[in-house]
Amino acid sequence: MKPSQKTAITTAKTDFNSVDEYIASQPGTVQGALECVRSTVRMALPGAEEVISYKIPAYKLHGRIVLYFAGWRQHYSLYPTPRALVVFKDDLAPYKVNKGTIRFPLSQPVPVKLIERIAKFRAKEVAEREKVKAATPKKR
Repeated sequence: MKPSQKTAITTAKTDFNSVDEYIASQPGTVQGALECVRSTVRMALPGAEEVISYKIPAYKLHGRIVLYFAGWRQHYSLYPTPRALVVFKDDLAPYKVNKGTIRFPLSQPVPVKLIERIAKFRAKEVAEREKVKAATPKKR
């Protein structure tokens, strides 16, 4: 496989303006799973801003990315943080996981509750980081 073929499945267009555009560009077999992931994350993170970052859907809270997701030929991926992968290690055992990536096979139902828990965990991480940042005196 050529390096250019290792990127997320897209049409010739890769400069998406919205998550709707991104999902619409995916094959039909992937779209349903991505819509489910999207609605799960939106329910878990009601105040999050939905953006495109690194050419894939992402969710921001307090100006920080909480979570990314993307569609692929045989799976869809969620990109939390390495810490989240450690915390949810047992729950993630049935899936391919490496570095900051979780691969969920398209052949299985979307694990809505797990994705919701990961999203809420990441939101808590971002909120805690913001608290520490706000409490730290600024250097002059």
